[in-house]
Amino acid sequence: MQLQPNYIVDNQNQKIAVQLDIQTYEKITETLENFALFKFMEENKKDEKLSLSEAKKYYQTLKENAG
Repeated sequence: MQLQPNYIVDNQNQKIAVQLDIQTYEKITETLENFALFKFMEENKKDEKLSLSEAKKYYQTLKENAG
């Protein structure tokens, strides 16, 4: 992944925002979600372990119930 940000500046030419292409944004979002899922699983270890696909399904239900 190669970042090619477009900076948005104010009247004083100070950077105030960044614009990324959608593919980069989606990859960053996916990476953050996967990391959050990993941390959640790590912090909530119990005797019962979920497979990766089971964990993803469970995480998806959490997202759907939250939004």
